[in-house]
Amino acid sequence: MDRDLVALLGFVAMFALMALRVPIGIAMGIAGAGGFAVLSGVKPGLNLLANVPLSVVTDYNLSVIPMFILMGAFASRSGMSTELFNAGRAWLGHLRGGLAMASVAACGGFAAINGSSVATAATMSQVALPEMRKAGYHPGLSAGLIAAGGTLGIMLPPSVIFVLYGIMTETDITKLFAAGVIPGLMAIGFYFVVVQVIGRLRPQYMPRGEVHSWRERFVSLRSLWATLLLFAGVLGGIYGGVFTVEEASGIGATGALLIGVLRGRLGPKEIKAALIDTLRVSSAIMMIVIGAYLFGYFLTITQFTQKAVDFLVHLPVGAYGVLALIMVGYFILGAVMDELAMILLTVPIVFPAMMQLGFDPVWFGVIIVMAVTFGMICPPVGINVFVINSIARDITLSRIYAGTMPFIAVDIVRLVILCAFPAISLWLPSFIE
Repeated sequence: MDRDLVALLGFVAMFALMALRVPIGIAMGIAGAGGFAVLSGVKPGLNLLANVPLSVVTDYNLSVIPMFILMGAFASRSGMSTELFNAGRAWLGHLRGGLAMASVAACGGFAAINGSSVATAATMSQVALPEMRKAGYHPGLSAGLIAAGGTLGIMLPPSVIFVLYGIMTETDITKLFAAGVIPGLMAIGFYFVVVQVIGRLRPQYMPRGEVHSWRERFVSLRSLWATLLLFAGVLGGIYGGVFTVEEASGIGATGALLIGVLRGRLGPKEIKAALIDTLRVSSAIMMIVIGAYLFGYFLTITQFTQKAVDFLVHLPVGAYGVLALIMVGYFILGAVMDELAMILLTVPIVFPAMMQLGFDPVWFGVIIVMAVTFGMICPPVGINVFVINSIARDITLSRIYAGTMPFIAVDIVRLVILCAFPAISLWLPSFIE
């Protein structure tokens, strides 16, 4: 059978299974192993199915994923997210849209010790959303803001997506972490601007909150020492050359556990819950990684990857034209796939093409991570939107999606700026040898 036809049928089978609500990782695995068996025989296909899962779960480099997730789970269970929001409310709550800005700031702070977009959105929807609704904020806009704020979890370090991109492309993960800082801070600033504009145009959507005394404001900062210590310890150790990213993830998880226990916030019940949360999330991620690897082997033997790279490189639209087409492709894929699956499925194809066209691998990592965040809050998938809807059942999906639209608009502006001025992303990594 023609290999191009088999590759096409493999994609059709994968998307058909996803349309039937088969989990993405399993859909990719079935299509990949099945296609490999068609071309190489049943026995090689079964051998691939047996070996790939074992090699993935025993890969030392991938151990960073469950460890950073565990760090975030301990931090969440010990109340660090609540402390971040309370500090933001004390300093910003009296402004119009102050609670919204406090929520964005808390999302950014929690992302810096979490690394997961979904976990950030889920946590902050339980911490900040009830407070905004109690203050009279528009429910759909509040939920949309938290969904958008959750995307900071994969831009600000430590980011699980940056880790996977770095492993797949052999790009320095410490430089990727540094490259995400300024774009992440830009997102927070842009979201603040959106909140202020909406507050002026629709003041009834965002009432002013109570004014806190200066004493209350400074007292609120005292509780942030644990978050700052954890953040500084992990990233300071990485950039100070004290330990590797893999070691930092384990040290961060241990540090979050010790801080929570010493503060009396983590008892046996909370520790058990954090471990269960980590197991669930890590298992889902590893299943997607396994499925993507199986599908990747299938595409390799069909030579689809090489042909796709050659096709992209020789398009008569120039380097930035190819980049624009790839961004459009990510927007389309974001409507049917989550960000992890998109990264694992597409990076082996688009990364070699971008390198041949002369783009910087660290800069492209930032651009590609930004592109996949759109799929996390855009219809019809928008995993962050579904997470928030599962917590706030009375806010419909359509209202949450409508609430995300102003933030998607400024994200597109931010993406264009970062594409036009790569130095914004590359300035901090330039200080790392």
